[in-house]
Formats: sequence, structure tokens, C-alpha cells
Amino acid sequence: MPRKYLDDQGDTHVFKPHERPFMPGSPASPDHPVARRVAYVVMGLYLAIVGGFQNGLMMANLTPMQGHFDLTPVESGWVVVAYNMTNACMSILLFKARQQFGIQRFVRSILLALVVANFLQLFDAGYGLELAARGVSGIVGSGMITLAAFYLMQGLPPQWRLLGLLLSLELTQVALPLAKAISPLLLSDGIVSHLFVFQFGLSLVAVGLVNILQVPPGETMRTFEKLDLLTFPMLAAGFGLLCAFLVQGRIVWWTTPWLGFALAASVILIGGAFFIEHNRRDPMLHTRWMGSGALIQFALTAALVRVLTSEQNFGATGLLSAIGYSNLQLVSYHWVLTGASLAGALLGVTRLDPTDLRRPILISLAVLAVGALLDTHSGLRTGPANLYVSQAMISFGAIYFMGPMMMEGLLRAIARGPSYVVSFVALFSLSQTLGGLAGVAALSAFHAIRVKAHLMTLGQTVSTNDPAMAQAINDLANALSGTMNDAVVRRAVVGSQVVGEAAREATVLAYNDVFFVIGVMSAMAFVVLFARWFYDRRRGHIPLAKELEAMQKMRAQAQ
Repeated sequence: MPRKYLDDQGDTHVFKPHERPFMPGSPASPDHPVARRVAYVVMGLYLAIVGGFQNGLMMANLTPMQGHFDLTPVESGWVVVAYNMTNACMSILLFKARQQFGIQRFVRSILLALVVANFLQLFDAGYGLELAARGVSGIVGSGMITLAAFYLMQGLPPQWRLLGLLLSLELTQVALPLAKAISPLLLSDGIVSHLFVFQFGLSLVAVGLVNILQVPPGETMRTFEKLDLLTFPMLAAGFGLLCAFLVQGRIVWWTTPWLGFALAASVILIGGAFFIEHNRRDPMLHTRWMGSGALIQFALTAALVRVLTSEQNFGATGLLSAIGYSNLQLVSYHWVLTGASLAGALLGVTRLDPTDLRRPILISLAVLAVGALLDTHSGLRTGPANLYVSQAMISFGAIYFMGPMMMEGLLRAIARGPSYVVSFVALFSLSQTLGGLAGVAALSAFHAIRVKAHLMTLGQTVSTNDPAMAQAINDLANALSGTMNDAVVRRAVVGSQVVGEAAREATVLAYNDVFFVIGVMSAMAFVVLFARWFYDRRRGHIPLAKELEAMQKMRAQAQ
């Protein structure tokens, strides 16, 4: 382990006991001067946003990109799969790589991947290269969160350093509404390549900043074993197939035969990898700990909240699109969501209490329930301004819960030992990625079913057998007599307009059903967790008391 290094003035700095790395793969934490601390914080904030843009700009501009590359919906779905399949599981590999090869090699590798991913898109070489770039971006997105966390932790006081990790994660989520807010400006002339140039420019700035001010070195240790070469590819392939099932299922519909084979193969691969890990002497993933009741409850809660927050990306966005609003008309709307998300991130970090991590989750669920139920009365005349309050509440709740959830998992893992952190990282990242994809998949399936149900109901009211409806169609057809001479054509045009209007209304009504289901599920989850929280409070029981005590002992030993 390095006990000294050259600082940015070229002077030799010898590490004090409390400055040494917390665990292998992490940088040391020297006592930096104030100016350098400020620089670290600013760079950490920038790197977090850049990392979030790897996914945010893609999701915000998926439709323009689909048109630019002339993609079918299925091909567009594979672009989403390429990012998520690498992003979901690469946190495991990157964590072990930092521990074995050192923090400096990790930083160089991530920055190289960042530049390569964005450089490839500059060539505009087609669908295949875009898939490769998205796959690399998934790796970059996972690594940039960690890199941003290291920079934020260098700039924060010792007692706040763990909050830097939480803030980096939350800021990457803020990047999604921010990307939607600025994208219309980047694509104002309809040229998608401007988006790629913008991303490449951000990556070059990141490389320059990191080379100007580097993180201190850390210690290394041997972490990779030969059996990792078997279990990690099995996990990666399994989770990749699961992502493909969740994304493509809502596009080609769930009865498509190959989806069943993909799901079965994913279960076999993931199950086989966990079986090998369960019986290893020195496992990469501690399956017994991950399978404990507390960790299963943690993972299910994290995934459930991520499912509930999918309402915004699918429900509100889909509603406004169905009504007829374009991205350019939604700029102010997305700025409101960005502000609410940023407020949730900052408040979630500054008000975090390790002795009461369930309270923020309860607040998030309550806010999500109220926000979703407020949207259940949407109609064809609903505009973005009508959703400002409700969707700002959902944006706030979606970010506010992440800090407490991650803090709880970290405390449980660190109290067990550094080797358990990789298991927590895998569990948390998978719960968030798969929870988000599963949420959109489930809501889209429910929405499609409800659209058909509402169309059947509306079809009875717009039937031409109804004299009033028939007369209304005749009146509308006669109004077109000045532009169309053929009466049959006029009736056909009016009929198609009526059917289209009925389809739009059915779509909006189905979105109201989605909002209602999300609101009810959030309320039910709130009641269950509140009962558990209230019971623990009445007993004077602190759920993570042992873990907090272990953390204090470790901090005292380090000092």
C-alpha cells in the first residue's frame, strides 16, 4: 500500500493514519487545502452529470435517434438493451478491477471508455456501431458514478464523505430530466449528430479536468480468481437476456416465442452462477448474506420504489405525447422536474439520519401516492402546466428515497467486511436497473390492456346505429362539402376522425388507470412500511444499531 505520494505541487506527502484508504480500490483521503477541496467537489458534480447523460441523453432522444438511423421499434429496443445489460452487472467487475489494478488504472480505463463511446458516435456509421457505443456507455455510466463519488469524497469533510457517494448516485438520476430539458435546444434544427458532438465535448472536458486534478492513489489486493471467469460471464449473459425480455416484451408483446426461451435461459444462467457462488470457498457474491431476510426485504423495497417511479418515464411522458405535445413544448415542464429532482437529491443527503433511514422512504412513498392520484383526472385538454405539481412531487420522491436505501445497504455490507461491498453493489444496481425496466414493462402491458377495454366501451357510444351519432357524422360530413365533392369520401374522412379521437380518449383514460394503480400501490406500500416503522419505534428498536456500532468502531480504529 502506498504510504506517500506527490501532490499537485510536486511535494512528497506522507499519509497520516486517518488519511489512508478505507478499503482496497478506494483512493486515500489526505487533508487537502480548501481551494483543492472546492475543486474536487466541482469536478465531482460535473462527472456525476456527465455519467448520467450517458443514459439520459439516449432516453430523452430515443425517438429522434430512431428516425435518424431508420430503426424499427424492435431495433430501437435493442439500443436500450445494449446500455442496460452492460450497466446492470459491470459494477461487480469494476469494483474488483479497482481493488486488483488500482484506482489510477481504473480512472484511466473509464475515461478512455468514455471518450471511445462518444467518439464512435461521431462517425454516424449506422445501427451496428450505435449498439457498440451504447454497450460501452453502459460500462461508462456505472464507472462514472464511482469516479464522481471519489471526487466528491475528496472535497467533503471526513464526517460527510460517505454522503458524497450517495450524492453522486442521486445526481446521475437528475441528469435524465435535465437531458430532456436541454435536448430540444441541441436538436432545434433536426440534426441528431449535434447530440453526439455535445456528448463528445463533455467527455473531452472530463478527461482534461481529471488529468489536471487526480485522485490520490490507493492500495491494491488480489481479488480475481479463475472461477470468476466462469461465474461473471454467466451472470452477465443471464442479466442481458433478462433485460432483453423486459424491454422487447412490451414491443413485440409477451406471447412471442423467443421471449420465453430468453427468460428460461436467463433463469438457468443466473441460477447456475449463484449456485457456483454459493458453494465457493471465497465467493465473489456472498449468496448466503444476499439471501437473508433483511437483504431480501431491502432489495424488494428498492425494486418496488423503482417500479413505482416508472410512472413518470412511462405514464406522464406517454400521456403528454398521446395528447400531442412535442419535446419542444415540454422544455419548461422538464425544467420543473429537474428542479424537483435536484431538491430531492440535496434534501435527501443533507437531512439523512443513519438512525432513522425508513422515514425518508415513507415520505417518498407518500409523495408518490399523492402525486400519482392527482393525475388520475387527466383528459385530452390536459397540458404540461396541469402536471407541474404532481410530477414534481413524483420527481422529488423518486430521488429522495435513493440516499437512505443505499446508506442502509452500505451499512449492512461494511459492517460485515469490505468483501461484502461487492455483493451489495451488485444487489443494489440490479434492483434499480431491473426494477426500472420491469416497471415500464408491467405498466405498458397494463396500459395496452386498458386501452382495448376503453375502446370497446367507447365503441358502443360512437356506433352509427345510434341516431344522434349518425346525425353528428352527417353534419360533420356536410361541413366538408366545400372541399370534397364525393359524399362517400366525406363520410369516410369524418368516420376516421371520430375513430381517431376515440382512440386518443381511450389512451388517455388508460393512462388514468395507470396513475390510479401506481397511487394505490404506493399507498399500500406506505401503510405496510409505516406499520413496521411505527412498531420498531414503539419498541425503541433501531434496525441498524449493530451496523452503526460496527461503523463507529472501524472509524475509531482508522483514526
